[in-house]
Amino acid sequence: MQHLRSLHDLSADDIRDILTLSGEIKSEVKNGKRSDRLAGRVLSLVFEKPSLRTRVSFEAGMTQLGGRGIFLSAKEAGLNGRESLADVARVLSSYSDAIALRTFSQTLIEEFADWSKCPVINALSDDRHPCQALTDLLTIQESFGTLDGVRIVYVGDGNNIAASLAIATSMLGMPMTFASPADYELDPAFLNHLRDQHPKADLTVTNDVAEAVKTASVVYTDVWASMGQEEESKARQEVFRPFQVNQQLMALAPSDAKFMHDLPAHRGEEVTDEVIDGPQSLAFTQAENRMHLAKGLLVWLLTKADQK
Repeated sequence: MQHLRSLHDLSADDIRDILTLSGEIKSEVKNGKRSDRLAGRVLSLVFEKPSLRTRVSFEAGMTQLGGRGIFLSAKEAGLNGRESLADVARVLSSYSDAIALRTFSQTLIEEFADWSKCPVINALSDDRHPCQALTDLLTIQESFGTLDGVRIVYVGDGNNIAASLAIATSMLGMPMTFASPADYELDPAFLNHLRDQHPKADLTVTNDVAEAVKTASVVYTDVWASMGQEEESKARQEVFRPFQVNQQLMALAPSDAKFMHDLPAHRGEEVTDEVIDGPQSLAFTQAENRMHLAKGLLVWLLTKADQK
């Protein structure tokens, strides 16, 4: 069974196929066409974490393609221990054509997929966010016309977004720089493993954000404290303040550089209004593309499932 637990479940060609399909479906919508490619299909969404973009992008995507999304909280689905994870997975997958999980634990997603009879999608975990990384690639491809040679300079915490972007760019041969405060970089063991898998990967890690953005095609940032890190928020604000993406930092990047943010944004912290609302920003195109990527991914996964 083809799952998307992390981007490691895909090949580089798989990623390109999903991006192409997502772009085609988006073009259809922009031209006033709504296909029924997923008519009669059911996507179950089980979320431990609250969401705007993730939930609505998947539900809207299913609806636009003729299918339906059913939302369940973790408690409603029984992920609170009411029954075993294996039992929940076997039962829910017998009702569903695909299941999207938004959880704290990556291990929960891995174990759920082991028992599921249908494709399982990691809609976010503390460790990985593959759907967002795929959306980012779709947005970059639209904006630049290519992925080749586009350097993403990620500014901020070495979190699930940073890790998924590292995997995606390594798989596709895209250059990437990570500019983070000391002790907040991507996990060294993760990076070493990734470099072992992709020895030609162009991954640069630095604490010098001003120098890093000088070669940026895209300056990308995220919140300084993610869900579950609220108690660290005040301390992180002090550490990350020099890494704020503001007009002064963007002025150091090439004039044609774009700005990206996966949202939600904490305006005035990791990014200023002038940047996120400015002419270089792709943040809200990214947000819209979450839906188009979800549609392409679902069609791709369910086509694979039908071929079994």
